[in-house]
Amino acid sequence: MIKFTSLLCALLFIAFIPLLSQADQFTMVFYNVENLFDTINNQGKDDLEFTPQSDKNWNSEKYNKKLDDIAGVLSSVIPGNLPDIIGLAEVENRKVLEDLIKRKALIKGNYGIAHEDSPDTRGIDVALLYKKDRFRNLTHKVIPVTFPFDPTLKTRDILQVSGTAPDGKLFHIFVNHWTSRLEGIRETEPKRMHSAVALRRNIDLLLTKDADSRIVVMGDFNDEPTNQSIMNILQSTNKRKNTTPGDLYNLFYDIHNMDQGGSYFYGKTWMMPDQIIVSQNLLNRKNTYSCTYDSGKVFFAEWLLTKNKEGVFVPLRTYGGNYYSGGVSDHLPVFVIFSR
Repeated sequence: MIKFTSLLCALLFIAFIPLLSQADQFTMVFYNVENLFDTINNQGKDDLEFTPQSDKNWNSEKYNKKLDDIAGVLSSVIPGNLPDIIGLAEVENRKVLEDLIKRKALIKGNYGIAHEDSPDTRGIDVALLYKKDRFRNLTHKVIPVTFPFDPTLKTRDILQVSGTAPDGKLFHIFVNHWTSRLEGIRETEPKRMHSAVALRRNIDLLLTKDADSRIVVMGDFNDEPTNQSIMNILQSTNKRKNTTPGDLYNLFYDIHNMDQGGSYFYGKTWMMPDQIIVSQNLLNRKNTYSCTYDSGKVFFAEWLLTKNKEGVFVPLRTYGGNYYSGGVSDHLPVFVIFSR
């Protein structure tokens, strides 16, 4: 049995966060919020299970509670400050994002929204929220992911947002939610490999134009840091020396290697599908926003967890099947603080 205190230590949940002024730090959070649907049936999308008439009885009361809970989590990640950048997965549409940023816990952030509807059959998308006074959104676009072995398959697009941080320099942020493992790891791996190819191709396009591009990749990859899609195709590792141009550093690689390190619990194991990955020029730099090799953190709060049948503390999800558990998400948020 894993004791709660050892889990707390093993997962490095906010071990120490330096108390810096807002001007001295630039913060990014990624959170898979697990099925943030409104209560309306949207034509052309398979979202009937999240309506009042479904077996889940998804209604306005539950929807508003989930919005408040998500806002409460996001407002708690960075002590004393709301995050500058928030990447999200499993949001249904722009309406739920507009409802989210109006919640009491987030409204002072004056967040802008970068989002586009994706071809996902269930209607879940990725999105980026950004403080409009801290990040100037210059452009955003979607990167389609296609599967040559079956062109009829649909999945979430990758969202690319480019804008300037408070130091006046450009950030390119990619938000991802790759194909799940629900139908089997080996069976679904080719889909995640093609997502990695599409992402890497667009990163290389940026680097061709500007070799010093500042790149942040975040998302729920449904693969772990040592899987081929992340480590080989995306070229993201924990390598600190003898790096080559285009190499990316995975801030969650080392946490993944620890016992019980992760942001998601499946079966009997903690996993690290949620990751933030950065270009080498965002590591250990002076007079500009940068982070250290161990800046990647998983956010922990006791109210996000419940004990499973084995006595292990795991994220409390909103639903278990059609049973309403009332939790926030089956994932925990991950985050990084860039400082100067």
